[in-house]
Amino acid sequence: MTYVFSIHRPPRPPLREPDALSPRLAAAMTGLVEKPDFPCVGAKSALAQGNLAVEPAFSVRSARDDVRIHERLVQWSRAVQAGDKGFRSLAVVFAGPIGLDERGFEAALWQRLGALTALDRAAGHRQATGFSADPDHSDFALSFGGKAYFAVGLHPNASRRARRLPFPAIVFNLHSQFKRLRAEQRYERMREVILARDEVFDGSINPMVERHGDISEARQYSGREVEGDWACPFVPGDPS
Repeated sequence: MTYVFSIHRPPRPPLREPDALSPRLAAAMTGLVEKPDFPCVGAKSALAQGNLAVEPAFSVRSARDDVRIHERLVQWSRAVQAGDKGFRSLAVVFAGPIGLDERGFEAALWQRLGALTALDRAAGHRQATGFSADPDHSDFALSFGGKAYFAVGLHPNASRRARRLPFPAIVFNLHSQFKRLRAEQRYERMREVILARDEVFDGSINPMVERHGDISEARQYSGREVEGDWACPFVPGDPS
């Protein structure tokens, strides 16, 4: 006689869709920026002007939401107006994983940025004019929909307090904002204010802050204090 034993396994809970996560992800982002001593006055200005948008996503280590995130970035690029005076930031906040250390988050961040860039190239968009696609070049910048972006990574285990968010996130800032500030001769003053506030907020000077054009900005994206011989893991991958 043959006995057949079966083990009952309860069904796995369904993955929650990004829209269901949106309220708490957005609250985490705005809550950080709203702290009175949060150093980035640009982010504070964007929030005050209603120009800090939060795009919820499932996992910073998953390609699941890449197409939607890329579409949102292209829309954000198209919405730029020549006469814009305010600050605008698009924050993609992921539900997890929340246990990544700094190196783990760095790897996941560049994986997402590589995949998003591959989608942008597959859609026929060219690199933003005046910026390099080479992460080792001093004029490197991300490019989506033909516009240049600077990325800021945040996550629960960041060593810098200003980069510490309960969820992993990538904040995309248009380079055109920095160009406008330079043209208005306000960039250096704003930079000094942010650096001074960050030193007070964290208790030390941020060792990774550099001016664009002096050294590749890629070194600043993850928030980790990278080594002198650090090699950027940016590889635009297969968009499929």
